[in-house]
Amino acid sequence: MSIESTLQQRSNNTCELCSSTTDLTVYAVAPKTGDHSDDCVLTCGTCTEQLNGDADLNMTHWRCLNDSMWSTVPAVQVLAFQQLTILTQAGETWAQDLLDMMYLEDDAKAWGESGIAHRTAGGDSEAIDSNGTKLAAGDNVYLIKDLQVKGAGFTAKQGTTVRGISLTSNPDHIEGRVNGQKIVILTKFVKKV
Repeated sequence: MSIESTLQQRSNNTCELCSSTTDLTVYAVAPKTGDHSDDCVLTCGTCTEQLNGDADLNMTHWRCLNDSMWSTVPAVQVLAFQQLTILTQAGETWAQDLLDMMYLEDDAKAWGESGIAHRTAGGDSEAIDSNGTKLAAGDNVYLIKDLQVKGAGFTAKQGTTVRGISLTSNPDHIEGRVNGQKIVILTKFVKKV
């Protein structure tokens, strides 16, 4: 089954943000690339244009987030979080009120925060940490959660400092040494020191 078919089934052929049934498309929730349906949301043309910055924000339209932020689908929660944060930055106090009520699991919050930085930076290919801070080669970072290191047989513990990181061609990955081994780390799980 295609990603679009999966999302149509999941959403009953409606926009997962505003419930519109017109001009539905697959929207990958930043900074994910949309390779899996769990990383995507089905959005209408109005939502898609505003999310992509192709149309000015219609603050009234985004009141729909009052309902969609309570979705049980992590991608919908994360996209609602990102959009509410952007609306709050634009001075919408009602969006801040909704953010104050919203709860996200740690992984979803890290995804949402890295996506905000990605979206507000215009989607460029800079490596950014979980707080949206730009990372550069040689920076020191620390882990914000325990990470199972595949193939190495150990867990990199939360709070571990990784010194002198290297950037990769993928802005979502950095390289660094943990326990004497060079490993690849997702930027959404680190904070700059």
